[in-house]
Amino acid sequence: MSSFRKALKSRQRNHHERSQPGFRKTMGLLEKKKDYKLRAEDYHKKQNTLAALRKKALEKNPDEFYFKMISSKLEDGVHVMKKTEVEVTEEQKKVMRTQDMRYVEMKRVAEAKKIERLKGELHLLDAENKEKNKHTFFVDSKKKVGTFNLASHLGTHPALVDRVYNRPTLQTLETKSIKGAVKPNIINKLAKQRKHQYKILSQRIDREKKMFVISQKIQSRKDLQDKNKKVKVKKETPDRAAIYKFESKRKR
Repeated sequence: MSSFRKALKSRQRNHHERSQPGFRKTMGLLEKKKDYKLRAEDYHKKQNTLAALRKKALEKNPDEFYFKMISSKLEDGVHVMKKTEVEVTEEQKKVMRTQDMRYVEMKRVAEAKKIERLKGELHLLDAENKEKNKHTFFVDSKKKVGTFNLASHLGTHPALVDRVYNRPTLQTLETKSIKGAVKPNIINKLAKQRKHQYKILSQRIDREKKMFVISQKIQSRKDLQDKNKKVKVKKETPDRAAIYKFESKRKR
């Protein structure tokens, strides 16, 4: 049986595609029917598209109007949409899409608690943005105003007059020993740490304000789903949600 198969196999001829004739070899490979069909379909598709566009141009109404005509302009023969002012920042959009109002409010409350704790630790005694306190001293005559000495009046050392806290009197300095950091390098290190803490506090305050604005914007979008008539009073800005005036409706 195997010899019979070998004999049949030897008689079979391999199928060869017709090649390009020798005198046309400069024109490349010979195009087959499947190649022609693809080329013909592509050609007819383009012709039909051009015919449809010509028909649309002929039947166009010169008085027709679209609102997109107002919001777009022509640049180098191409219609480009006009840039509008960004009412919502990308960060706010991202948070509003992914998180709901409860999550944002929870994060805002957590930030507010951290801010209160930091304020309690720092006391805001030497904050840069804090409004400086005023202390008025009264004297008996104008003559004493010229000879008034603040350090002697407060009973402290002249180097400690500018301090708003931890300003011991001369009697306290003589009778009691100094506690805490005394060396200049340690004092400078503590001052840098305090400054860093104030920087963190300001960042947390800014973050809490941003979360509050986001929660307001989410709430306004939720209120807009109501079917009552409303009028926009103020536009939305990156720092404020839009303000709407709703028509008063009597509850039954």
